[in-house]
Amino acid sequence: MEVAASFTRLSSPIPAPFSVTNWVRHPNPNKTYLSFRNSRYAPICAFTVRSSVSNTEVLLDSKVETILDSVKWDSKGLAVAIAQNIDTGSILMQGFANREALEKTILSRKATFYSRSRSSLWTKGETSMNFINVHDVFLDCDRDSIIYLGKPDGPTCHTKAETCYYTSVYDILEGSKEGKEERLAKTTLYSLEATISKRKEETEKLPNGKPSWTKKLLLDQELLCSKVREEAGELIQTLLDNEDKGCTASEMADLLYHSMVLLNLKDVSIEEVLEVLRKRFSQSGLEEKNSRKKT
Repeated sequence: MEVAASFTRLSSPIPAPFSVTNWVRHPNPNKTYLSFRNSRYAPICAFTVRSSVSNTEVLLDSKVETILDSVKWDSKGLAVAIAQNIDTGSILMQGFANREALEKTILSRKATFYSRSRSSLWTKGETSMNFINVHDVFLDCDRDSIIYLGKPDGPTCHTKAETCYYTSVYDILEGSKEGKEERLAKTTLYSLEATISKRKEETEKLPNGKPSWTKKLLLDQELLCSKVREEAGELIQTLLDNEDKGCTASEMADLLYHSMVLLNLKDVSIEEVLEVLRKRFSQSGLEEKNSRKKT
């Protein structure tokens, strides 16, 4: 069976005509496997997708199809899908994805799920505009759960919270007052950042109260700057004096703490710092320094 076809390969923006040499029915009635060849490319297998919305045909690279085939979908054709903040590591939300939801996520780079209550796909942010921009997708060792690693445009939870996880079971069991309020599931670094912010609020509300060390640093910029310099020097000295790993870790912890107090005074979040670091991954040190000079 020969069918003329024309499309743009995902890896190249240049359209090229291909001759379809074979076709096989796909389990999904809206899809058809195709085999085709062109003198400029090696034979490739792909499939057509007919969209019920736009009624247009799109050719998808066969590697995506292989990935979709490798997932162990449950009896309802679903797998757990977890969205995680690429910079903070926070778990943003958990939902379910079917084959089409994962496919759409991979191609659009917007976290897409399958709504069991509505029996339809939904892209996070399609109503609120708080999209989760996917940088990578991970499958677990059993291939039955998925992580969408990405950057949210705004609050993920419908309650306007940063994530959907803000209820601590141990706070409830211990009768803590904090259990009645939102306390996001934060990793060590972000818990420290939250504590520093809390001390700053206390300093502003009760300026004459007994100051903690953090409050003293927040109120005295000269003291804070001298401590950042001091801790940086002590960290360097662990290398020069060949001190053990424990000393280096301790001095780095001191430097991190004092630096984060400085960040708080400058109204810079640790997430912003990590985002800058992530964006430098694809740059050489020289390129990054040159870009800083231009800006």
